[in-house]
Parts: sequence; C-alpha cells; structure tokens
Amino acid sequence: MKRADDIRFNQNCAVYFAMLKAGYKRKAKMSPTEYTRRLAHEKLLQQRRYCDAFRLWRFCDHGVCRRLQRCGGDATKCLKRSLARVPREVQHRARQDILKRTPLNLGAPEREARKFMPVDSYL
Repeated sequence: MKRADDIRFNQNCAVYFAMLKAGYKRKAKMSPTEYTRRLAHEKLLQQRRYCDAFRLWRFCDHGVCRRLQRCGGDATKCLKRSLARVPREVQHRARQDILKRTPLNLGAPEREARKFMPVDSYL
C-alpha cells in the first residue's frame, strides 16, 4: 500500500515541477479593494435572494415586483420594511438552503456574504 502512495506522490511532484519549468505562476492575491467590491456586490445579490425566498414581492408597493413575482426594486428597503413579519426559524431555514446551494469553488467574498443572516445583510 505504501508503494502505491509513493508512486502517486512521485507522479504529482513530477507534474508540479513540469508546471514550474513551463512558467506556471501562482495566482496573485486579491487586493482589499477588490475583496470589498465583490463582497458588497454579493451582499446585494444575497438581499434579493432573501426577498425572493420570503416572497416579499407579495407585500411590495411596486407593481414591477408583483408583476415579476420577484424582487425588482430596492431589496434593502424591502428587507428593512418586511423582515419583522418573517419568523426567525424561516429566516434561518432560508439561509441554510442558500448555503446548501452554494458551489464549493465559490470565491471567498461571495462565500462570506452568503453566510449573513437576512438582518445582517442590510446593517
């Protein structure tokens, strides 16, 4: 068994060194500005996901939202206005559903934004 692991390790090392020799470079880290921009954008998308999950369009004053049967206006205002009507258990369940559907290869800012509870997304 150990021999098979050694062979696999040697093959992986050979591939890695071939990549280095060919000019493979590691990806540069994200700048703090880029991280913040992506986090803010994902927070806005997350607010819309929560509005749609709680079907807040049914209580919305905008005709566009009711016609589209999803959030089509300002999701921040909608959440602030209507979140008191949604039980905490339902909020938690919606968050868990969103986290289950999150792809494993999602970037760090997007992953962090999806962990927010609905009330945290607009504070």
